[in-house]
Amino acid sequence: MALNARLDHRNPLVFDTHELGRRPGALQRLTRTVDAPKDLGLKGVIGVPEGAPVELELRLESVMEGVLVTGTARAGAEGECVRCLEPLELELEAEFQEMFSYPDADDRGRVIAEPGDDAEDDEDRLFLEDGLFDLEPVLRDAVVLALPMQPVCREDCPGLCAECGARLADDPDHHHDAVDIRWAALQGLAGTMKDGEKDEMSGAEAEAGVDEKQEK
Repeated sequence: MALNARLDHRNPLVFDTHELGRRPGALQRLTRTVDAPKDLGLKGVIGVPEGAPVELELRLESVMEGVLVTGTARAGAEGECVRCLEPLELELEAEFQEMFSYPDADDRGRVIAEPGDDAEDDEDRLFLEDGLFDLEPVLRDAVVLALPMQPVCREDCPGLCAECGARLADDPDHHHDAVDIRWAALQGLAGTMKDGEKDEMSGAEAEAGVDEKQEK
């Protein structure tokens, strides 16, 4: 990733490392509760609602090339069961670790003339900007990895009836009488014969009515 651009220290997901300093081995622990940003999770499947509280526990460690951030995020996620389509909620805990590099140091902590000389290396790196780092991209990746790709309301959820869509958990004895396809043609034939019999009966009754009128 390229160098961060104009980080805002008022953003709750932007952290300041000035107090930590650049002495290798220095440690700082932080806790913060922030509002979840938009689309935090698997869009259309499950995620943390926008504005919901996200509890962060962070450990910042100063190393030669930057600041190593290790942390845990906890929040409540909401989604839909993929089997029965009912709403569901779960407690999310996502762990992460990321290096935020000093823009004036290479991988071995040596000062370099210009950051970003090696575009390929910079592409996958996160950088500090004036001692600040943005945790949002790291948080997003961690949450996506921690969430189930196919959430279910319970492990043994039976899902929906394939024929009528009824929720099987609400009616464990729900079933449909199975019809043997080998008898389906005969049932159709029987129905046709019954209809024919009705037509014949109707015809006979009509003729009888005509005969009665003629006799009168």
